[in-house]
Amino acid sequence: MGAKKPYVIAVVIQLIYAGMFVVSKAAFDMGMNTFVFIFYRMVAASLLLLPIAIVLERKNVRSLSLVLLLKLFFYALIGNTFSLNLYNVSMKFTSATVASASSNSMPVVTICLALLLRMEVVKLRSLSGTAKVAGVALCLAGVFILAFYTGPALSPVNPHRAFAVAHATNSKIPSRMTWIKGTFFMVLANVTWALWIVLQSALLKEYPNKMLVTVTQCVFSTVQSFVVAVVAEKDFSKWNLRLDISFIAIVYTGFVVTGVSYYLQAWCMEMKGPVFLAMWNPLCFVFTIFCSSFFLGEIVHLGSIVGGALLVGGLYSVLWAKSRETRITLMSSMAKMTDEMQDEQGHKKSQEKDDGNKEQEKSTSALGVEQV
Repeated sequence: MGAKKPYVIAVVIQLIYAGMFVVSKAAFDMGMNTFVFIFYRMVAASLLLLPIAIVLERKNVRSLSLVLLLKLFFYALIGNTFSLNLYNVSMKFTSATVASASSNSMPVVTICLALLLRMEVVKLRSLSGTAKVAGVALCLAGVFILAFYTGPALSPVNPHRAFAVAHATNSKIPSRMTWIKGTFFMVLANVTWALWIVLQSALLKEYPNKMLVTVTQCVFSTVQSFVVAVVAEKDFSKWNLRLDISFIAIVYTGFVVTGVSYYLQAWCMEMKGPVFLAMWNPLCFVFTIFCSSFFLGEIVHLGSIVGGALLVGGLYSVLWAKSRETRITLMSSMAKMTDEMQDEQGHKKSQEKDDGNKEQEKSTSALGVEQV
């Protein structure tokens, strides 16, 4: 069972994220303000992580300098506040299926940003470089198909959806312009999230305490999200929480997604690496198509499936390129170490031979002197 555990956990993670897309979309369709939702989500995440950080990391709090706190405030603004708010607005404009499909573009967008920041190199004449370019091209094609091509509708799996009453009264089919705008908002949200990943990886090299970095950003984002929500929704009667799907979505995204899935992802990446975990992302797309159709009665169009498939193709193309580059780098490092060891052994043998010749010359000279 130990060998199968990473595979089981990878599937569980994708199920958790599929659930996040479905319950979030259901909450928005029932009238939940997206900005208020993010504020409550960050409150839930902070309530979960802050006590754990106080117990485990209270001795290391003083190591947070003013410069580091300013960085964390800025990163929280980019990665949590801006990215998540934009992502939820785009999901409200489109569908849970499009949101899930677009998540497959994350590694591709991260590669593009790493190239712009000169943290990544593409050798166009190499096979891996060609695969990276092909992955970016497939990703762009998938985004444009999601935005501009609808295609024939596929009937929902369950016409008697779980949230039928609220869905019928509060949701409406988005216009063509709204759908296009939502798709590109989603791409922009992925770009800002990928930028956060790149900046976060550099920050963790400087300050490797993951718990304090995560909790501090959660607290900062809670304050930032509150300001954004107050500006966006001045009617505080709409801030009231009721025991419906909106409350379930807040608890689920705050505790299960931020708490459980983040821990599972860290464990899985430690066991198998980030490439292994990213390879399972398309499974979330499949789960979301089925769950959104079954629970929300969401009408999935052929364009969403084709666009999602192209995004998956771009994802695997980039992952294959990165895997190949890692393998080549590892092989060249091993070959270099082998050459150095052989050179060292050859130098030792040469030295021993020279020492032996010198000893022989000395003994010959001594013998000659004795004979004289």
